Amino acid sequence: MFGMGFTEILIVAVIAILFLGPDKLPSAMVEVAKFFRSVKKTIGTVKDSLEEELNVADIKEEALAYKKELLSASNEIKKASDVTKLGASLTNLDDDFLGDEPASKVKKESVKPEKVTFEKKPKKKKIEKEDSTDV
Repeated sequence: MFGMGFTEILIVAVIAILFLGPDKLPSAMVEVAKFFRSVKKTIGTVKDSLEEELNVADIKEEALAYKKELLSASNEIKKASDVTKLGASLTNLDDDFLGDEPASKVKKESVKPEKVTFEKKPKKKKIEKEDSTDV
């Protein structure tokens, strides 16, 4: 205990009995025990408060990270739901909504308009190949 051997503890006890006497020794031992108990309790309290403070710091960091994510998400929502910018962009036909090239840069190809009807189209006749085998 405390880096002391049995012999050293015995010497300290004998000196305490000689100086304090047999009548004051029990009360002195109680006082020493109370002192050690209060020191142990204080050390435990300090340890708990330090752990709590460290945990609070971690919680604060987490809360700030969540706050940052929420702010960025709300800014994105504001940008997406801004009606004035959306209306202005819809009036401009050259805007590239789908990620394609603007209409001014797209080559205009000649496309024949197809007539839509509900009539059946005539089937094309299949040309049957004759089986010609030379023997």
